[in-house]
Order: sequence, then structure tokens, then C-alpha cells
Amino acid sequence: MYDVAIIGAGVAGTFIGRELSKYQLKILIVDRENDVGNETTAANSAIIHAGYDAKANGLKGKFNAPGNAMYDEICEDLDVPFKRIGSLVIGFNDTDHKTIQNLYENGLKNKVPHMRILNHDEVLEMEPHLNNTVYSALYAPTAGIISPWELAIALAENAIENGAELKLETTVTDIKKEEDSYTLITDKGDFTAKYVINCAGVHTDVINNMVAEPYFKIRPKKGNYYVLDKGIDLVNHVIFQCPTDKGKGILIAPTVHGNYLIGPDSEFVEDKDSVATEARCLEYVKETSLLSSTAIPFNKVIRSFAGLRANSDLDDFIIEEAKGAKGFINVAGFESPGLSSIPAVAHYVVELMDKIAGGLTPRADFNPKRRKVVRFNELPEEEKKQLIKENPLYGKVICRCETITEAEIIDSIHRKAGANSVKAVKKRVRPGAGRCQGGFCGPRVVEILARELGVDEKDVPYDSTDAYILTGKTKNEK
Repeated sequence: MYDVAIIGAGVAGTFIGRELSKYQLKILIVDRENDVGNETTAANSAIIHAGYDAKANGLKGKFNAPGNAMYDEICEDLDVPFKRIGSLVIGFNDTDHKTIQNLYENGLKNKVPHMRILNHDEVLEMEPHLNNTVYSALYAPTAGIISPWELAIALAENAIENGAELKLETTVTDIKKEEDSYTLITDKGDFTAKYVINCAGVHTDVINNMVAEPYFKIRPKKGNYYVLDKGIDLVNHVIFQCPTDKGKGILIAPTVHGNYLIGPDSEFVEDKDSVATEARCLEYVKETSLLSSTAIPFNKVIRSFAGLRANSDLDDFIIEEAKGAKGFINVAGFESPGLSSIPAVAHYVVELMDKIAGGLTPRADFNPKRRKVVRFNELPEEEKKQLIKENPLYGKVICRCETITEAEIIDSIHRKAGANSVKAVKKRVRPGAGRCQGGFCGPRVVEILARELGVDEKDVPYDSTDAYILTGKTKNEK
């Protein structure tokens, strides 16, 4: 029997799992996907919000700014790319300016530090490629950018190193409530735990309803994005338009790896697995983003994608013990600013667990740090030469666009919660994330995965197990 079973290996489930691994607990994390952080965590704006727009009287307002402040330490410990580049909410008229003033006042209530309202000249001095029609802006220097899936992977890896177990491709089909425990019925067998934490994203309502009366509903919102190539001089901060009832608006955001994200739109969808991009939505993103800057080079788009947000009909995070199900904790409605809030939310969930369990015992041997990731292309020349001397595979470049070496790919496969698909390798060390989107390096990544995992090349998937790449040979060798 496990002490705690966590359903969902996105950034919420992995962060909570890692936080609980600080205690003497037998922890299980299960996810239906074949990799950590494969759903909402893999398709979002990758922003650590400052916290000025979250309602001050709700859980979003309670956790956003404190969660933001915790990111420097956690990313240092786990060697995850994170940059505090600040954000601007830009306005173009008096109405927008009033919205900006309201956001500023709300930010003060949420204890967001160092905010300033900028005038036209100050905005353009800071961001000269914005449109000259800009009227004012709210500047929040604590906002940051991160790689969310790399964070989830690092959290899972560290949790496993501290004793947690991870079971992927394991779908929870039902939950049986026992007198003092819960049994997860899955397609890979049954697992019993004293306590369950529901971090199933857009499916949290479905999971809740397996053990408790329905009291919230998740209706996903889909957002479409463009990804721009590297080497573009556009903006240095995250640029938001004034928010509307559809969300925080179309943004322009640098990424930690040197690209730009443009998007998202926001539409309710009924299909909880619908992540297909739509031409009309992408056109809306394009047209609306040009209100911020006509300098956006849409001829430099290298990819588009869509992601889902777990919008709750209660219009806030739901972080509590389910009604009528003692020891079953919901972490639901975890849309933006969920990523920004999760460090503080994870601490809160541990406090809930401590109360429910009657006290948790800390582990004396908890290790908060994971082994550093070699990012070969970012190293000084002397360090590169030394690495190649120690391991010649660091001198073998597989991905030309991102300068990713064979040694880096091999390491990503053999770490805890290691890569087992082409996309999983891409999420960890970025082959296929550059201009050619895997056109050159994809076949080599398949070869390396097959060799290192000891499987046939045709059994290496792109993403999910069903997403095959190869079906067999087209020619017989002579």
C-alpha cells in the first residue's frame, strides 16, 4: 500500500510529489501519458506571472505572488532554465489606462512588488518595437519565463531520486473508496493508497466524481500559439494586451531558449483531448497581436500548437479535501496562474496532508538538488573541449539547429523519468525544436532511442505509444 497516490504527472502533480518526498511517505505518481508533463504543462505560455491580475479575494490571488517568489531557489536546485525578464501590460486609450490602474491596485492587494505605471515615452524607451500608438503600461519586473515541461521533468526526477514511484501509461478508470484507503482501478492493475491527490488537469472533475458528489465542472479553454524562430530582435519583456473576459489577451513572449511565442486565443471546447490547431484561430492571434507590434515577423514562424486550460465553473483554483471523501484532495481548476502559483500551492497541499494524516515526519536524507544537465551549446569553448576529451559523443552533433550532441540525448534517456519517445527527447534537450523541426535530426534520434532502449526502431514512437513513425522497411538489403 502507498501512503499517497497522485493522479497526474503535469507540473502540479510532480511539484506536489516532489514536495511530499521530503517526508517519510511511500508516494506513487500515475499518468495516462507516456511522459511527464505531456498535456497542459507542455502547451502553455510558459510565463511566471507577477500576480497583479489574480482576484485578491481568491486562491489565485493568495498563491500567485508567493509562488512567483519561490522560483529562483527551486530552479537553481533543479537546474531548470528560468529568467526574470519582467512583463508589460500595454494600453492604447483611456479605457485601457483605467484597466491598467485597476490591475496596479489589485497587484498591491496581492503584494506584488516593484510595479510601476509607465507613460507612452517610457514604454517605447523600454520596448521600441511596440506600436507608437501605445498609451501606457503596467510594468511588473518580477514576472519571468520558464520551460514548464523541463520543470515537470526535473521535479519528477528529483521526486524519484527521493523515493517516489512514477507509473506512466497508466489510466485511472475508477476509484474504490475503502474504509481507510482508496484503490485506484487502472488499465495496468490496481493500486491502493491511504490518501489521493487529484491533479488530473482537465479531467479533475471526472476523477473527483469517482469518489465524491459532483460539485465543480471543468470546461477546457483552448488556446492557439505561433512559435517564431531564434535570432529575432522583437521584445525583451513579456508583452500583454489589456485582459478581457477571454483571458490575459494575446501576448508576445520571449522563451528561455531564445524563440518567441505569440498567442493564445481562448475558446471553450467540449472535447477534453482537443489540441488541434485551427486556421481561423491562428489568424485571429495574428491579427490581434499586430495591435501590439507590427514588427512581428510572421514569415519566421517555425511551428504552431494549441493547448488546453482547465477552466472551472467555480472561477478559481479548487484546492481542498473533496466533500464526503476524507483524505482525497482536489487540485483542480488549475488554469493560469497555476504554473506561477504551484510552488506555494504545493506547500499548502503538504499542510493539508499534515492535518489530515495527523502529522508528517520529515526525511533527514532528502536531497533537494538533481544532477545538472549538460547544455553543450551554452558552455565556454574550453569546457566543450574538455567534455569531448572525456566523452567523444559530445563532439557528435545530432541536431544542427540547436547544436545538440549525441551524449546529451543519451543522458536524457537514462535519467530518472527518462525519455522514451522522440518528443520526450525533444522536451528534455531540444533536438527537433529548431528551424527544421526535426527534419534533419529526427531519424538519428529514433536510431539512438532504439539502441539505448534496446528496441526495434519501428517501436520508437513520436509521442504516445500509438504515434508510430516507422512501420517497416521499404527495401530489402542486398
